[in-house]
Amino acid sequence: MLFPVILLLSFICGYLFPWWVGCIMAFGAAIIFGKRSSWAFWSGFCGISLAWIALALLKSFPNEHILATRVAHVFHLPNWGLLLTVTALIGGLAGGMSALSGLLVKQAFEKG
Repeated sequence: MLFPVILLLSFICGYLFPWWVGCIMAFGAAIIFGKRSSWAFWSGFCGISLAWIALALLKSFPNEHILATRVAHVFHLPNWGLLLTVTALIGGLAGGMSALSGLLVKQAFEKG
């Protein structure tokens, strides 16, 4: 249940708000729906990674990846696909850590 919630919330927030709002959504979703630490991290990682990939592709396909290719060359990457991979890893780590933090906060208040 945690993965689809994070995926949906971060995808919707990607259109309306800055990038870090998806991390807040992952944190909140893990507080409400989180059960285990490993699931929380991977749900946040995969949810935000897939949302960022989808958002990047939706914005990159209409211009035939021209801007993404130019940004990739600025970072000395050979093509836009590698830039997309790096973007997904960075977003995934931020989302995974956010979801894990939310679950750990939930567990701290349950025990205390």
